[in-house]
Amino acid sequence: MNNPKQGMTLIVKTVTRVTVWLIVLYGIYLILHGHLTPGGGFGGGVILALAFLNIMLAYGRETTQKWLNIKFLEDIEAVSATLFLFMGLLGIALGGHFLINFLPKGSPHSLLSAGNIPILNVLIGVKVAMSLFLVVWVLAGLHEEEGGQS
Repeated sequence: MNNPKQGMTLIVKTVTRVTVWLIVLYGIYLILHGHLTPGGGFGGGVILALAFLNIMLAYGRETTQKWLNIKFLEDIEAVSATLFLFMGLLGIALGGHFLINFLPKGSPHSLLSAGNIPILNVLIGVKVAMSLFLVVWVLAGLHEEEGGQS
């Protein structure tokens, strides 16, 4: 993952290697604590997408493609949307309404205190992270030809 001809300078690549894990950790924190603090699935998903984009910007698209399995990311994105829909349908089956909270609620201010909302936050976070990264991935692959459209 360290091709000197692609991506940015050695300094940027080194800083990215350190900071990308902090960005991922913060995104996971936002997703898991979204029902207790400001944040949640969408905000945490955006942060996770930014971690992947940071890698792509620092190392270049070709090196990132060797490191990441893009087809697998597309599959994760599709599965997360399907599981979100499944949670909604379970709400209809078990509670009578789409996305109704059918899991028991725990004690207030604890990580497992919101029934199925933390599960939905994780699914939304994964969906948003993969969707945003894949949109930018596709856009980064487009090259404008002279006077024409790609």
